[in-house]
Amino acid sequence: MGDVSDLSILVPGARVLVTGAGITGRSVSAVLERTGVRLTICDDDPLALQRLITPARVVTTADAQANIADYDLVVTSPGFSPAAPVLAAAATAGVPIWGDVELAWRLDISGHFGPPRQWLVVTGTNGKTTTTSMLHAMLIAAGRRAVLCGNIGNPVLDVLAEPSEVLAVELSSFQLHWAPSLRPAAGVVLNVAEDHLDWHGSLEAYASDKARVLDGQVAVVGLDDPIAAGLLDTAAAPVRVGFRLGEPAAGELGVHDGMLVDNAFGGRVPLASAASITVAGPVGVLDALAAAALARAVGVGPEPIAGALADFQVGRHRAEVVGTHDGVTYIDDSKATNPHAAQASIAAYPRVVWIAGGLLKGASVEDLVAAVGNRLVGAVLIGRDRELIANALSRHAPDVPVLEPVTGEDFGVHGKDETGVTGEAVMTAVIEAASRLAGPGDTVLLAPAGASFDQFSGYGQRGDAFAAAVRALSR
Repeated sequence: MGDVSDLSILVPGARVLVTGAGITGRSVSAVLERTGVRLTICDDDPLALQRLITPARVVTTADAQANIADYDLVVTSPGFSPAAPVLAAAATAGVPIWGDVELAWRLDISGHFGPPRQWLVVTGTNGKTTTTSMLHAMLIAAGRRAVLCGNIGNPVLDVLAEPSEVLAVELSSFQLHWAPSLRPAAGVVLNVAEDHLDWHGSLEAYASDKARVLDGQVAVVGLDDPIAAGLLDTAAAPVRVGFRLGEPAAGELGVHDGMLVDNAFGGRVPLASAASITVAGPVGVLDALAAAALARAVGVGPEPIAGALADFQVGRHRAEVVGTHDGVTYIDDSKATNPHAAQASIAAYPRVVWIAGGLLKGASVEDLVAAVGNRLVGAVLIGRDRELIANALSRHAPDVPVLEPVTGEDFGVHGKDETGVTGEAVMTAVIEAASRLAGPGDTVLLAPAGASFDQFSGYGQRGDAFAAAVRALSR
């Protein structure tokens, strides 16, 4: 790997290819332009290229691939997998490939933007955004100059010029794959479950990329998750810490008599009441423990942690209560885009009418349905992979009534099928069906277990359509 602070490749006149002209590509380009390199950007989306404000040369990805040996470095957007032809060609030609996070790390540690910052990095299949937001709140409450960035807020490259001493960074497995030099002050793997297998190729490769956050100074893992827990033994960090819902052993954070307790960075130090955590269910406690572990790793005391958790508000589309009607609570957890997240969401409520479906991305729902079947009073299914969920329900929860109010053509990225039906119309039909299955005291829960791009522009639009349909029902 060599010296991770080495930026000698970025000399004026060096030929650098940036793959992707989206948000990440624009951030990379803006930084690289100031180094004097000869910049080329490739993308096959004409609209993305039109949004560029740069003197860089623009080519198609096919042109970039054909001339890949002309470049000294490739900086890729995280959406490009190792199997992408242009990156496979770069690897074959021996051209170094960095992601935007790798570039940001090298620039920061080299002092390019002033004194290097402490990086506190959060990853995992589920809970990243909530945990990173909790962490940022703890740091701010402690008086630290902290910036929220990565997969939440702004790209890391965009915040390096801001005055700060600590970065609370949410990173995906895609970003970590292309950041082999990253060595954070502390990093946490919350959990690991089947997701993005179409990108990584296997669960093992996915977990390996997540584990890169554990190679800095302090490694933190969720001990209640068997795959995440198994990563601790091979972590390169000299300090290894776990967190769990139960009693914390030495070197762990956990829960004792309703209190979050630190038995890793202190001797059974009480941090906060579990009842003060506003995120519903065990997942909220786990996220708080993970955030507290990273905060404690950089010296944050119990009082700021307790205050931040008491004031914390859950983000949009993350177990967000959007309405009640006839004694039924309607909750938008559209961000639950994989089976692991959906299972954690359903586990927070005793009686659930489950709204599920979308794109499963190769993940199985068999274990999910088997685990939560006894909580379901009904299911309303949507999206391209709804039949996979219906089949799992018929095997593991055959007594649960299942409705499929929309059974026509699947939707494209513009939110309409061939008949012009919109995603909003889908949710209207879904809420009407769910309200027939639910009774007083029940929860209608949008926790789809799949991605949204077959019917919506993203999980946010899916959640907004759900909330609008609930409001219409109440009227």
